[in-house]
Amino acid sequence: MARRNPKWTRDELILALDLYFRVNPLHTSAKNPAIRELSRFLNQLPIYTTRPDIERFRNPNGVYMKLCSFLRLDPDYSGKGLSAGSKLEEVVWKEFASDRDRLARTAWAIRASAKTFPAATESLKEIDKEEEFVEGKILTRLHWLRERNQTALENKKLSVLRSTGSLACEACDFDFYEVYGDIGYGFAECHHVIPLSDLHRGMKTKLSDLAIVCSNCHRMLHKTRPWMTIDQLRKLVFSRESLEEL
Repeated sequence: MARRNPKWTRDELILALDLYFRVNPLHTSAKNPAIRELSRFLNQLPIYTTRPDIERFRNPNGVYMKLCSFLRLDPDYSGKGLSAGSKLEEVVWKEFASDRDRLARTAWAIRASAKTFPAATESLKEIDKEEEFVEGKILTRLHWLRERNQTALENKKLSVLRSTGSLACEACDFDFYEVYGDIGYGFAECHHVIPLSDLHRGMKTKLSDLAIVCSNCHRMLHKTRPWMTIDQLRKLVFSRESLEEL
């Protein structure tokens, strides 16, 4: 008996939902060229190291059925749709269906970035559910790569040190040097501020794409879904400080 293929990931569901809004499953079939193209692309996506049932893995019929499963979530559809959809389908629908421009940009970014990752890269398998951003594993990994680009990070910190004389967190003003002395000089983290929906492989990181942050604020920025901006986090930090002073 053939083993079951893995469940659909966020990346795959985002691509399928993008196609759902471009190709109405009620008026087409698995033979649709766009559905067949997505099937081919999903089979090349560098997420899985194994595909137990290779003949059925994301084949055109499976892609078509996935589009049909979104019908049950669409308020514009009067029927019931397929009842056997996954919880993650509902999550992705809630995150993207009301902002189709962001959905289209995210789908494009996944496509533009996936082709440059090695097939079945282990780094994508290492991303767990808590670390994965709503835009999926591929763009999460790409974001990490950009934030760990040592040349860009050092150039950013050097530029800020030259212009301001310190590396204060742009969200909370914490300065490692002020608190820890010499061992804290020159220490800070950098957050890549480009939205993941606009991120793609091949674009160069500019200094303006990076923000100086402390470790705590960096974790909080990554914790929010979707991300807060630096300004939003700063307002949160200082609004709480003001309340504590009352």
